[in-house]
Amino acid sequence: MTTAYAPGSLVSARGREWVVLPESAADMLVLRPLGGSDDDVAALFPAFEPVEAASFAPPDATDLGDSRAAGLLRSALRIGFRSGAGPFRSLGGIAVQPRAYQLVPLLMALRQQTVRMLISDDVGIGKTVEAGLIAAELLAQGEASGLAVLCSPALAEQWQEELRTKFGIDAELVLSSTVSRLERGLDLGQSLFDRHKHVIISTDFIKSTRHRDDFVRHCPDLVIVDEAHTCVSSDEARTNQNQLRYELLQKVAADEDRHLLLVTATPHSGKESAFRNLLGLVNPELATADFDTRVGRELLARHFVQRKRADVRQYLTREGDGLVDDSLAEKTAFPSDRAFKDEKYKLSPAYRSLLDDAIAYAGERVEHAGTLGDREYRVAWWSAIAMLRSLVSSPRAAAKTLTTRSATAAAKTAKEADELGAPLVRDSADADALEGMDTAPGADVRPDGSPAAKLKELAARAAALEGTDQDAKLKALVKHLKGLLADGYNPIVFCHYIDTAEYVASYLSGEFEEEGRSGRNLLNKGGKGGWKTTVKAVTGSLSPQQRVQRIEELAEETAAEAARLAEGGQGAAARRVLIATDCLSEGVNLQHYFDAVVHYDLAWNPTRHDQREGRVDRYGQQRDEVRVITLYGDDNGIDGKVLEVLLRKYRQIRKDLGIAVSVPDEMSSGVTDAIVEWVLLRSRQGEQEALFGTDEVSVKGDALEAEWKSAADREKLSRSKYAQRSIHPEEVAREVAAVREVLGGTGEVRAFAEESLRALGALLRPLGEGGSPGGGGADGFTADVSGTPAGLRDALAPVIGPAAVEDGKPFPFRDTAAVARGEAALVRTDPAVGALASHVLDTALDEAVAGPRPARRCGVVRTRAVETRTTMLLVRYRFHLTLPSRHGTRQLVAEDARLVAFQGAPERAVWVDPQQALTLLEARADANTDPGYGERTMAKTLDGLAHTADHLAAYGRELADGLADSHRRVRGASGDIRRGLRVKAQEPADILGVYVYMPAPTDSTATATPAGGNA
Repeated sequence: MTTAYAPGSLVSARGREWVVLPESAADMLVLRPLGGSDDDVAALFPAFEPVEAASFAPPDATDLGDSRAAGLLRSALRIGFRSGAGPFRSLGGIAVQPRAYQLVPLLMALRQQTVRMLISDDVGIGKTVEAGLIAAELLAQGEASGLAVLCSPALAEQWQEELRTKFGIDAELVLSSTVSRLERGLDLGQSLFDRHKHVIISTDFIKSTRHRDDFVRHCPDLVIVDEAHTCVSSDEARTNQNQLRYELLQKVAADEDRHLLLVTATPHSGKESAFRNLLGLVNPELATADFDTRVGRELLARHFVQRKRADVRQYLTREGDGLVDDSLAEKTAFPSDRAFKDEKYKLSPAYRSLLDDAIAYAGERVEHAGTLGDREYRVAWWSAIAMLRSLVSSPRAAAKTLTTRSATAAAKTAKEADELGAPLVRDSADADALEGMDTAPGADVRPDGSPAAKLKELAARAAALEGTDQDAKLKALVKHLKGLLADGYNPIVFCHYIDTAEYVASYLSGEFEEEGRSGRNLLNKGGKGGWKTTVKAVTGSLSPQQRVQRIEELAEETAAEAARLAEGGQGAAARRVLIATDCLSEGVNLQHYFDAVVHYDLAWNPTRHDQREGRVDRYGQQRDEVRVITLYGDDNGIDGKVLEVLLRKYRQIRKDLGIAVSVPDEMSSGVTDAIVEWVLLRSRQGEQEALFGTDEVSVKGDALEAEWKSAADREKLSRSKYAQRSIHPEEVAREVAAVREVLGGTGEVRAFAEESLRALGALLRPLGEGGSPGGGGADGFTADVSGTPAGLRDALAPVIGPAAVEDGKPFPFRDTAAVARGEAALVRTDPAVGALASHVLDTALDEAVAGPRPARRCGVVRTRAVETRTTMLLVRYRFHLTLPSRHGTRQLVAEDARLVAFQGAPERAVWVDPQQALTLLEARADANTDPGYGERTMAKTLDGLAHTADHLAAYGRELADGLADSHRRVRGASGDIRRGLRVKAQEPADILGVYVYMPAPTDSTATATPAGGNA
């Protein structure tokens, strides 16, 4: 027995009408309420509940709307589509509106039978969204049945949140902290990866042989690898950790039918062999292909996409991309630049004395250790670097290091000492993980672990230097933070060590404990134009989830204070400052909360600075200019040279090329080693004799600069050679136009939101420049919805919060898809916009609803926009898609809303071009329409609608053919799939709206005011 109701058909049950979904079976119907969302889907058993076929009722001739009614109803319908009739099956159902350039990797992927791609767009362009789009589409098509994301444990929860909230993919976290709980729920002999269809896995956890083999045996058919560059290395610099990750990916990639997406902003890292190893995972031929040949470049172009911001800042334009016009042009609001300032400070006399004594002690110990053997020398060397780095960081970090045993003291050999010491004191761009790297390293190397008397004495002196009286670095930070706060910035301060971050946060916030003194917030400013600053610290001592929670708490505290002031409350403006370690320098996006970066501690690898700045300098940052302040000690012997030889040259190359260029770690560490050697030599032999040490710094600095320039030249060449040319902008424009034709664009959504909210009684105010209330409204608007109907308030409360609904708190709607928590984006996928559209659609379909109803299903308008009677129909089409895939044939339903129009009476209809029908949405009433005349005209039109059925059916078949063509067009890889694809229109189509436009007298001077059926 088969179900009596085809997918897409209408049925009546439980007192309402439903759409039958493809998941239905012979004895069970899966239904979505008419006008409802996927959240309202229900299952019903016809054997136990009455179900009847239903037809869509015609409009009521007495329920006439004004001239806006058709446009609002159409927009509400399109916004609600979750399976739009465009070329992609997933875009209607995801909660993110991708930028046009983000569709390029998706189009590339759909042209491959098995998707293998390396996505290497610049930091902040949106690689996570690009990978998510591909995953959502492959799952929606049935080309993939499960998903695994391999990433750092620190980023696992962020990936889980992104997939769930933006793409509707619920994935289980598989981490060292969760695996025991998950394994307890397994059946006998069942694999964790069979039980959970979608998983997010810690790469470091799964790479061990104990877990790796089970994962490879049961690995899903779609794998995304985040920060993929950490899983490979150059042939000459491979570490054990890299090797284990690389072996894991080799096993995953060995299945030729498995989809594999590698994601990284730094595929080269200055090492060609590492880049080739990455490409070899995607396609073994790429590991040895000659990219100087056309064949090699074409092969690479099918699998590799790499763009910098300048490539996509202006996209689909006539001038830049050769399109006919700018109708589809997109401007992506990346910050235009970073404003760098290097601010120096000088040590206080007491701190200078401490540093000199510590350097002298370290130098003597290194020199003595050199006479004992290689192992002893390397242990002393790493201990000396740990001591120096902590001393220039903060007094608290120095005291901690001086009283902690060095990890290298347990080393048995010089090589082992290097393996233990290097990760703790060097800022490698290829570090296995940032977790645990912000703990202050130890400096004591005594076998029993008890600090030497000299170290105890130095530690006590360091502890006594806390506070702005003796710590000139902290004092300088307060000065420069006040400058940023005065200009309205909310900065994030990056420190190297947990102890330093906690020390800085405690003094800035006034929470430090000191005998005889009560702390005060050092950043607050009273009086007119002053501000109140909230300071929080986020370090590796918190779990990844706790870090995100603390950042959100900080943002919510200051947002609540700002809202209170906006409503007329008394007090100072709210500012926020975050003190963080490098546990936040990768992965966590901070652009919604912060707009300036202060490097309190210099990293010894410039890439780390770029990672820090990239957390705020990315898409969604509302500031056009991100400020960056780098604090450095003018007289500590280390900072100035690191700044001169490493950081400034890195910035200049980045500015010249437009992207960051890495060099091998051994080059930058060679420079910093030379600087440390010079500092220690100066302490033992004096300033004059140590001049010979500066020669070594200069030589290694020059070698580094030469390698940098060479890497920059190679990068320029590769950017040109590997430029994304497999997808032409015209192809992207065609698919963007197809998507917008079905789902609408940003301009339509804003117009709908503004008109609907005003009609429903909301109070709207424009957002001015920079997103503040007032001004021209270019960035969006705020809405007070407390006066809107109860039904809308109930729908909005879970989305925007009860305070905004009941208390009249202005809620921001912004003209960007990248918004902060507590704001709505003016895109169709935003929950607040969706709730508004659902309310407008529901009230249009239900004439019994009390209160304002902005959209109506019919109207009669007298306008000069037409010269003869013209009737416009809003028609909803449903299409049955038979979509073959590697996992079998899928039956899907797609929806489309179209405007068609005819001149004259329905029985003698002269059909006009669909594009001409669209222009009627702009028609406005130029004369009043008598209510009685309007109702009679509408009743007569509705009586004749049966004569339009043949035309509507033919148009539906035409749309079905176009939908099939669009699917074949973007799925160019498999002839079998193209041949097996079928699209059929469900008949009859639903006529949702009927609007009659009558010519208005050209000499009419009457004022057109809405009344009954008037427009």
